Amino acid sequence: MAIYHLEAKMVSRGAGRSAVAAAAYLSCSRLLNEYDGVQHDYTRKQGLGWRQVFLPATAPAEWQDREILWNAVEETETAKDSRLAREFVAALPIELSREEQIQLLQDFIKEQFVADGMCADAAIHDPYPPGHNPHAHILLTVRPLDEKGKWQYKTEKEYLCVKDSEERGFTAAEFKQAQGDGWEKQYQYKVGKKKVYMTPSAAQAQGYERVSKYPKSTKYGRQNPISERWNSEEQLVFWRKAWADVTNLHLERAGQEERIDHRSHAERGLEEQPTIHEGVIARALEKKGIVSDRCELNRQIKADNALLRELKAQMKKMAQAVKNSLPAIAEAMETLRANMIVFRYQLRHISRGKYKLSQYLDAAKPTFAEYLALVQKIKTAAKERKTMLTEKKEISFWNASKHKELSAKIAKLTEDIEELKSEKAVLLNQLDYADDSGIAAIKKDIADAEASLSKLEQQEKKYSAQLEAALNEYTNLKVRGADFDAAELYAQRMILRADIMAAAVDHVQAAYGEKYDSVMMFNSKRDVSALLHDEDKCRAYEQKSSQKKQQEHGSEQKEKYKHPEQER
Repeated sequence: MAIYHLEAKMVSRGAGRSAVAAAAYLSCSRLLNEYDGVQHDYTRKQGLGWRQVFLPATAPAEWQDREILWNAVEETETAKDSRLAREFVAALPIELSREEQIQLLQDFIKEQFVADGMCADAAIHDPYPPGHNPHAHILLTVRPLDEKGKWQYKTEKEYLCVKDSEERGFTAAEFKQAQGDGWEKQYQYKVGKKKVYMTPSAAQAQGYERVSKYPKSTKYGRQNPISERWNSEEQLVFWRKAWADVTNLHLERAGQEERIDHRSHAERGLEEQPTIHEGVIARALEKKGIVSDRCELNRQIKADNALLRELKAQMKKMAQAVKNSLPAIAEAMETLRANMIVFRYQLRHISRGKYKLSQYLDAAKPTFAEYLALVQKIKTAAKERKTMLTEKKEISFWNASKHKELSAKIAKLTEDIEELKSEKAVLLNQLDYADDSGIAAIKKDIADAEASLSKLEQQEKKYSAQLEAALNEYTNLKVRGADFDAAELYAQRMILRADIMAAAVDHVQAAYGEKYDSVMMFNSKRDVSALLHDEDKCRAYEQKSSQKKQQEHGSEQKEKYKHPEQER
């Protein structure tokens, strides 16, 4: 089933990652990071389905080589905590073939990223077993390019200047003109024991000493307008919607009925959880006046039990009242038939509930087990990485070869951990939770679903036994009714059937309320008719009635011809 998952994250030096390592991992290739001299080799990594580099028209042609591209990024970013690249991890619809998945990705990347001036490096990973969790990695540059293919700035220093007690921000280029209009930069001056920002002209007039050569500026500077848009929350929402739209378009083209939606359940107006299993929020929903399916299931079991007790009492009372008279036997047989239809309806209702719970458990249990295995892998890898980082700190600066070897291992572990985290995020999405905080709830959900399934199985046995008992009683009544004319007995039953069946349907509607299903009732009637061979009896009865009418009509005609004078 197609699911929506588009995870966005930054590749940052501050988090111990590098753009070259991320690209090597993504493409399952060997790349040298010239920034720190570390070679990243992922050629043995399994599951690569496709890879491609996308460039805007202004980018240098040699950047088609991903090693050159991402080293150009590393060279431009000089800070130790620089944000190097933006990464998207997207779940691919299993309903599409590999060629269709590639076309989907190409359309999305070209329309949303390359057309907006980004360089993109993308790959499809389909880890073992193939087709189980196909997903795409998309690595994007975060600096815009100018018309000559040169990197633009991400942020520019913005000086906070003063004029007539008004403070305003200017970039270095803007300040040249603003200075002529009387705007001045502010510096720190020592005023008593304090350091105060003021303009040089104001400080000189009072004889204050400047304590810093750096002018006052905004904390983060002024972002490039293009970078600011790329980094905005609105843009991320736009990309999330675009992924849903292009995926649905390709699913439609492939003739698939599945669709995905980027919106949360709240945004889509869904007040209940997407599965019949409500988890720990079931009671909270009920308090708000929202019907929880789990609570509804418990209420339904109670209603079923009450209906069962009523039907059993009715059958017992009827068995005691039946006498060897045709009307009494006809009424008893019709009442039993109606009860069997009710039992069959309840069995169908239980079967539907079992199917939904089984579907939930069949999906949730393996996914949860896979999640737990991933968590353990992440913990093990993180522990190993921490050990290596400690070892790296203790190594002498002069032992360059050992230093590089450990750096390569640490980078590989870092990328492995990021991939495992992405896989974990996909699994959490399948379990309808945004993060790890819902794990305790998932465990409880699964346990509650198993308990509910066990309850339904007990109910199913109970109603099956009652249906069998009613069928045996019906057979006994057939034996007792063998002394009567079959056509007369059936005719009497037809007279009673409509009222008795209407009363039974009313009982079921009262017990199930809005959950009552008329189609299920129709199918239950059909099931019981097949069980009792009612259709055969009905045809035999109609045939016999037709023959009787023909015989009666023939007798009347003979009488007419015997006494023609009476006609005169």
